[in-house]
Amino acid sequence: MRKITANAYMTLDGRGEFPKYPGSDRSSRTANALFRHMWIARYGDVTTVVMGRRSFLGHRRVWSSKARKPSDPKFLHDYSHFLDNVDKVCLSRRLKSPGWENSRVMKGDLSKIVAELRREEGGNIMIEGGPRLIQEVLRRRLADDYWFFVMPVVYGKGPRYWGSMKEQNTLKLLEVKYGEDGEIMLHYETVR
Repeated sequence: MRKITANAYMTLDGRGEFPKYPGSDRSSRTANALFRHMWIARYGDVTTVVMGRRSFLGHRRVWSSKARKPSDPKFLHDYSHFLDNVDKVCLSRRLKSPGWENSRVMKGDLSKIVAELRREEGGNIMIEGGPRLIQEVLRRRLADDYWFFVMPVVYGKGPRYWGSMKEQNTLKLLEVKYGEDGEIMLHYETVR
């Protein structure tokens, strides 16, 4: 059975934003340790990336190979190549055509879509979305594990990852990684 991992990128106050903070805009010719751990190390086992519509359109605009400049570091070209070639699923009721190779649009009940993807051939599945999608995945207990990338900022605005839940979800901490600029990556598995 394919493993499902949900990625969340948030501020300390649980906002789904990417604010600037000291070091966050540092350019580098090589990937930092957290990028290598969260992405490069998983290129070989993740064969499907699921995104909500806004996340999909943002990734297509910023991270596809078409968006790369020749002067960009090799690791960013490699990341774009990975995203271009992986099976991408855009969850949307409005988008008709994905406009990105190896992509498809799926709509309907999230639990049914995830169950269908689990039954397909392939490696592991990564859910890469904003707060609404990740909260729904957590609420429905659809992921096997979660990777929370927490930025050292209390932002106070933007969409929230955490809202009211009907019941408690318990997660088991598997690992903690620290970034060079105060970020923390928390990896949890779902307790079933």
